[in-house]
Amino acid sequence: MQIGPYQLQNNLILAPMAGITDRPFRNLCKHNGAGLAFSEMVASNPALRKHRRTLLKADHTGETGLRAVQILGTNPEQMAEAAQFNAQRGAQIIDINMGCPAKKVCSVAAGSALLRDEDLVKKILQKVVKSVNIPVTLKIRTGWDKNSRNAVKIAQLAEQSGIAALTVHGRTRACAFKGAAEYQTIKKVKQSVSIPVIANGDITSVEKARYVLDYTAADAIMIGRAAQGRPWFFSEILHYLQTGEQTPQANVAKIKSTLQEHMEELYLFYGALNGVRIARKHIGWYFDHLGSLPPAHKKEIYQTDSPDIQLSLVSSAFDLFDKSLPPKHADYAFKY
Repeated sequence: MQIGPYQLQNNLILAPMAGITDRPFRNLCKHNGAGLAFSEMVASNPALRKHRRTLLKADHTGETGLRAVQILGTNPEQMAEAAQFNAQRGAQIIDINMGCPAKKVCSVAAGSALLRDEDLVKKILQKVVKSVNIPVTLKIRTGWDKNSRNAVKIAQLAEQSGIAALTVHGRTRACAFKGAAEYQTIKKVKQSVSIPVIANGDITSVEKARYVLDYTAADAIMIGRAAQGRPWFFSEILHYLQTGEQTPQANVAKIKSTLQEHMEELYLFYGALNGVRIARKHIGWYFDHLGSLPPAHKKEIYQTDSPDIQLSLVSSAFDLFDKSLPPKHADYAFKY
């Protein structure tokens, strides 16, 4: 899989996810086999450009592998300026968000709402591509709703505008994240353009990863929600694609060590208080692979503002699970 001058290590990509794909999580997924990881979306609004939270979203200090930043907006000039700003800060790939279905994004005609205005799409793509000398990629959905799937038309506009690679999520904006992703449109997109196409949506198992690649003929697949609390999913897919065999399920010890590493990196990146608070959602996702924590334990973990106490509580919570069995065979049963 190649994007512009960059040859990826493999064709497994971490999706940009708001509030999730910060530098600690990107590095963790890359360490566990992701060939590329995108930052969470960064607003192109110049008033927000130097805000601390905006800068943190695309902080690449010490980041391993390629540095890719996703930008969001509706104004072609502002989007071009945002691309230049992030390129100057170390981004090697700029991704344009035209796939986010969130109401607060679509209410200002950004994200997937742009798919209704093909002329504006073309202006934004051309402006951003011309503004930087690094590859620009695009992420879209199949259309605004089931009656207006225009992904093929947008894909052709993207290729004509100089976009280096295209990601297609197999849902319309109206679908949000409901229902099952459909891959027929992604297959049509792949047949209609010569630039690399990345398939995205509902890839939750190694078998599904193989199926989507085979059915769509996509050059790569993008993993989003399935990687939450499961960064090792990339290495599991990679092994299956290479050998046709599944790796053993991550056991309790593997989940514990990965979560502890993740938490410590969050504390370092955000600071003690914010790190603890941001860690809470990740802790929940990791434990989802074992079973729901008893309410009393969850309450303690979620209420503390101390990194040391949070680490200690999480460590003791793992003692509730049988370490000898992989999660899917443990019946999520507590030892008492």
